[in-house]
Amino acid sequence: MTAAPAASRTVPPSGVPSARQLRSRLRRARRRHHPPSLGDLLTDIYMAVLFTAMYGWAFVSNVREYLHSPSADPADPAERYWLAGAALLAVAGLGWQGLRALGPVLVTPATQAWAVSAPVDRRAWLLPRAGLLIGLAAGAGALLGAALGAVGTALVDRADLRLAALAGAACGAAGVGLSIVAQGSLPGRRWPRLLGTGATVAGALGAVTVVVAHFTGLGLVRPSVPVALLVVVVALPLAVLTGALALRALPRVDRASLTTGAQFANAAATAAVLLDPSLLFGLVESRRWRGVGRVRSRRFLAGRRWWVLLQAEARRLRRHPSAPTAWVALVLLQYAVAVAVPVAAGTAQVVGAFLAAGRLAGGLRAVSRSPGLRRVLGGDDTAVRLVHLVWPAVGAALWWVVTLPVGGAQPGWLTVVLVLGVVAGAYRAATKPPMSYDTAMVDTPFGMIPVGLLSQLLRGWDVVAVVVVARLLLT
Repeated sequence: MTAAPAASRTVPPSGVPSARQLRSRLRRARRRHHPPSLGDLLTDIYMAVLFTAMYGWAFVSNVREYLHSPSADPADPAERYWLAGAALLAVAGLGWQGLRALGPVLVTPATQAWAVSAPVDRRAWLLPRAGLLIGLAAGAGALLGAALGAVGTALVDRADLRLAALAGAACGAAGVGLSIVAQGSLPGRRWPRLLGTGATVAGALGAVTVVVAHFTGLGLVRPSVPVALLVVVVALPLAVLTGALALRALPRVDRASLTTGAQFANAAATAAVLLDPSLLFGLVESRRWRGVGRVRSRRFLAGRRWWVLLQAEARRLRRHPSAPTAWVALVLLQYAVAVAVPVAAGTAQVVGAFLAAGRLAGGLRAVSRSPGLRRVLGGDDTAVRLVHLVWPAVGAALWWVVTLPVGGAQPGWLTVVLVLGVVAGAYRAATKPPMSYDTAMVDTPFGMIPVGLLSQLLRGWDVVAVVVVARLLLT
């Protein structure tokens, strides 16, 4: 039997390319369509670093000078110290929940279809992304730690700043590494959710303890051992351990968790580019309502349209527990501000009332953004909006009553005016029309300023600013 010609022989299939080879091919393909410019990249990095350093250091310096100024309102340094620790713990819990919502390792839909679904080593493919995330988290934590160290001391000591920066970097790297481990764990595991909730609740309980100790006259003392040193001793080995565990968890990160966070990232990027936060808030709101699951329907009490709409809005708030939770958190924040920075208690009361009313204005935002929903509900558009404003107004008034002991002395008529101004600001913010980009531009010595866009972004907050100025002038 003669051998077959060379041209007719079956060529064995080529081996699966490695992640590095695939990444190199994709990089060459992108360069053909989008030739990179090293100068533009370096310019963008320089501008970002310059503005961050300039405005960040100016903010830190002003806050430090105010907190340690003799003219500032007297406040117990120990109470400020423990409130800062409680705030950091609560922010860490909220940051953990944000990382869990983002992934934190994520890929675009195109990468999922062409790379993640291919027989490529997933660990090698995701390793650069995970390393970049951990590095960015460590850098951001170092900046935050250095800023907190500079704010907490009247005279900046370089040794203290280096220790605080190291503590922040270790905490940031450990948090991201642990979130990658949680991303690669089984969907039914409860510890990732309990970890974030526990940190937030612990921070809230710490703030409650400091506030109660302040109003009951119990003295608090600062620890004699530097806390930054203890954080470094605990967080640095934890960062190394979580980094190793994250490396082992990368092969177990499935495609669903890789693309879930991409929706939030795309929505956030689009909202930042288009200056329209509703694009991100709408996605978050839809996710929250899908997490509610099934509900039991009940009949409304008979009555006029406005009475039925009030019942429906109350039931919606009861089925959406995040709004009352945020309301309680704002009350605690107001008391904490009154303890730590008494001079800012009045301004914080106005801003907090506006935020509390906004958390209860979900129905008002829904009917304002949907003409079809208003047609289904029937009646006059203004009447429908005013009915949905009732619960935000009640929430703002109740919030003001609860925080009145720490809001500062003021006459009764001024309280009514301030509450009405806050409700007007909440109504103006909730009824904001869609963004319009065909607006006026003003030429200033600092460049062209889009006045129309700024007025749309600050809709609602402009009324709050007027209320704050009126309070400062009339008290």
